[in-house]
Amino acid sequence: MSTRVPLPLWVDVALLPLLNVLLAFIIGGLIVLAVGQNPLEALNIMLTGAFGSGRGFGYTLYYTTDFIFAGLAVSLAYHAGMFNIGPEGQAYLGGLGVILIALPLNGMHWALMFPLFIIGGAAFGALWALIPGVLQAKRGSHIVITTILFNLIATPLMNFIISRILRPAGVQSDESAPIEMISRIPRLRDFIPFFGSAPANLTIFVAIGTLVGFYWLVWRSKFGYAMRALGHNPTATRYAGISISKMIIITMVISGALAGLVAVNHTGGAAEGRLILNFVGGAGFVGIAVAFMGRAHPVGVGLAAILFGALTQGGLELAFSMPSVTRDMIVTIQAMVILFTGAMGDMLRIPLERLFGRFSSAEAK
Repeated sequence: MSTRVPLPLWVDVALLPLLNVLLAFIIGGLIVLAVGQNPLEALNIMLTGAFGSGRGFGYTLYYTTDFIFAGLAVSLAYHAGMFNIGPEGQAYLGGLGVILIALPLNGMHWALMFPLFIIGGAAFGALWALIPGVLQAKRGSHIVITTILFNLIATPLMNFIISRILRPAGVQSDESAPIEMISRIPRLRDFIPFFGSAPANLTIFVAIGTLVGFYWLVWRSKFGYAMRALGHNPTATRYAGISISKMIIITMVISGALAGLVAVNHTGGAAEGRLILNFVGGAGFVGIAVAFMGRAHPVGVGLAAILFGALTQGGLELAFSMPSVTRDMIVTIQAMVILFTGAMGDMLRIPLERLFGRFSSAEAK
């Protein structure tokens, strides 16, 4: 019987996820083949649609921005031993924070509005995550259950606010009044024409900065040490004199604030420039897969967010170019990636450990 050995770091963080993604694409290719289309042609359309032009790449960055914020929100709670399922609802409420700041100050220059958008989106996202955090810390309510329920509450609540309160008179669609162009976050194309009509905006740089800040917070700060200690061993954390209730509440507040930043990209960005119904569009749920595929590390989260951004943009191009490959089938392919990189992410670990064990034994002889 082959000996199992621990995998080298480069295999664990790079090769294993790459093999899982490859396996997911093979299964997805079989689905495309089943409807009579060429999988290689479909893959080429997806790659070209995501990276083959400035416009396509700009859309990929736009979706990547959402997934970075949502992925970091899930990752932060994960380090504290919690599973925050609520970024979808927290991002939705973040949109309310952005628009409530934008409308009274409409017409102010974007350079002044941009930090206010960040504060508004983060504050409302944090507020929506605070309640499940308090319930977990003070009453022992399971964070998974409460955040799922808060997602369900957020949808009708925001639908009511947008359609009954924020919708201007005479407007038929469910949306708020628009933010004036001078107040909206500029698109990348305003500085680099290469990006064409893509909605990617300066929020992508906030997302990149947040990745760096996340690393410092989790691995270089005293708070991050206490948070990781809570995630590894709550009993030892309590004996170390750390308040578990306080750590849970603060972690959930920061996690919700990260999710709320998704709204800055949409509501404050020049592409939409208003609060619209269901603008999050499932980005919060994709963030769960991004966090697990990226192993809750900012480098991994960034790379996984790019992958899912490319899958989203490439999938839309594929649905347009190959009508027989429906939107539902593309969602199925994306679900395959989530399945193989998340729930079945360690499926290939044992064969790889045995393979490396065999090589190690051969070298020892």
